[in-house]
Amino acid sequence: MTTDPGARVFVAGHRGMVGGALMRRLAAAGYRNLVTRERDALDLTDQAAVAAFLAETRPDAVLLAAARVGGILANDTFPAEFIHDNLQIQGNVIHGAWKAGVRRLVFLGSSCIYPRDCPQPMREDHLLTGPLEPTNAPYAIAKIAGIAMCEAYNRQYGTDFFGVMPTNLYGPGDNYDLKGSHVLPAMIRKFTEARERGEPTVTLWGTGTPRREFMHVDDLADACLFLMERVHAERGRMPLLNVGWGRDSTIRELAGMVRDAVGYEGRTAWDTTKPDGTPRKLLDTGRLTALGWTPRIGLKEGIRRTIADYGREAATGVARA
Repeated sequence: MTTDPGARVFVAGHRGMVGGALMRRLAAAGYRNLVTRERDALDLTDQAAVAAFLAETRPDAVLLAAARVGGILANDTFPAEFIHDNLQIQGNVIHGAWKAGVRRLVFLGSSCIYPRDCPQPMREDHLLTGPLEPTNAPYAIAKIAGIAMCEAYNRQYGTDFFGVMPTNLYGPGDNYDLKGSHVLPAMIRKFTEARERGEPTVTLWGTGTPRREFMHVDDLADACLFLMERVHAERGRMPLLNVGWGRDSTIRELAGMVRDAVGYEGRTAWDTTKPDGTPRKLLDTGRLTALGWTPRIGLKEGIRRTIADYGREAATGVARA
């Protein structure tokens, strides 16, 4: 697909953090024919409804950002929903896109697809080389199935579908519910509320020793547009590209960055009875870098922006908390 502002692009999951970033980036690039549907108007777990919608709208490209997502607690508490809902959503959209004649599809996955004890940094060819992290294995298996579907449809039907595996994301529209959020938005909320309430201690999960890589969601959206316009799946090769910075921090270091950016002056404690998850998740982004794309929003700057976004969203009641 070449750059064509008139192309009809369906953004599945446009109300989520990733989908919202994709909408902003596409609009900024001049795309004027964006197709979206609210959840109450189109249930992506309903195969017949999805097929009818895609057959009617006939998009030129699909950006599949819709998914059930969450942090360690949510994944560990609702494993059945995480595998069931994600398998249904991606299966319906990928199959429906093929039936509707869509040639171009970008499937958004997650770095949790790689083995728990994967060599670092994690390359695309490390997929399926070892056991997954148990706390999010059902979600990871669903995402692996989505990648396999893209590869199978490319091989059998000549489609141009591929998967983008981003590192840990954060930014505008994130989920700040402490029962379902990821680590960075949870920290932003905890430190902000502790500062506002004058609480002496903020308690965080785990030991603080795991290493994680983080990328602002606007950088991911930029990468997706870059790939949609310039990169095509190769037959016989797993259609998969990592997207990230290629550098990481410990959770303890991340907590220090958030604490300082928020302006909290109390103590940080660590609840070591809670799980750490995978010891390290650092992506090898060499393939994407070789294609000519690199991220631009550094972690400290991104945290500062996200804290400001959270403040605005909380003040207006928009923040998902």
